[in-house]
Amino acid sequence: MKNSIAAIVLLIMSFFLHENCVGQAKKSKFKVLVLYENGGHHLPFTLAAKPWLNKLAIDSSFTIDYIENTQTINEALLKQYKVFIQLDYPPYTWSEESMKAFQKYMNDGKGGWIGLHHATLLGEFDGYPMWQWFSDFMGGIKFVNYIPDFADAKVKIEDKSHPVLKGIPSDFLIQKEEWYIYDKSPRANVHVLASVDESTYVPDSKIKMGDHPVIWINDHFASRNVYIFMGHSPELFNNEAYTTLLKNAIFWAAGKN
Repeated sequence: MKNSIAAIVLLIMSFFLHENCVGQAKKSKFKVLVLYENGGHHLPFTLAAKPWLNKLAIDSSFTIDYIENTQTINEALLKQYKVFIQLDYPPYTWSEESMKAFQKYMNDGKGGWIGLHHATLLGEFDGYPMWQWFSDFMGGIKFVNYIPDFADAKVKIEDKSHPVLKGIPSDFLIQKEEWYIYDKSPRANVHVLASVDESTYVPDSKIKMGDHPVIWINDHFASRNVYIFMGHSPELFNNEAYTTLLKNAIFWAAGKN
């Protein structure tokens, strides 16, 4: 009798262990690397982004690691991650090794990239030359100017069918943004997902570029990639359209939608 009970208990335990393993296997787990600036006037955005990202990682069963500079970036590091987020980190101060590793990461199609805001600060800054490859990656653009005293504006969706824009209204308000302008629109070289309507600037500004994309992807690379210009104000994490956009981008870059 005792042997029969023991056998039944073992059978039940094996069943639940199997179900638990199957459940865990079904979870979409992946690793995300976030490069951020630990200082400067973009720090408040970073300080708001990190807890939001950490909660999303916990809720969605992926892991997330942070680095504050590019010194450790190489092929071995990047191959560990399904998504690389360039969180308000500029395309300069990178070493030759880190630049080559990132270029290979984008060409190999083994992971995805999300760049925010400062990632298009392309030009000669702080004694560093422009990273020409990165300029081409971003559509052949160069930073020209920005609205230093900020402006609110409406962003208008251009490709509603793209997974990055799922659940986002056809236009949404972004408050207190710098709105970079470039020497030209990247449209000819990238797939534009959304643009800012410069006629909606509040307060109005003379710093405009006409055709003004703010969300785009570059289909010329094997790796999924999306650039999202908006990323200066920490209040963005109170904006449902923006947080939905960023969440969508992470899962799309990871190949999960």
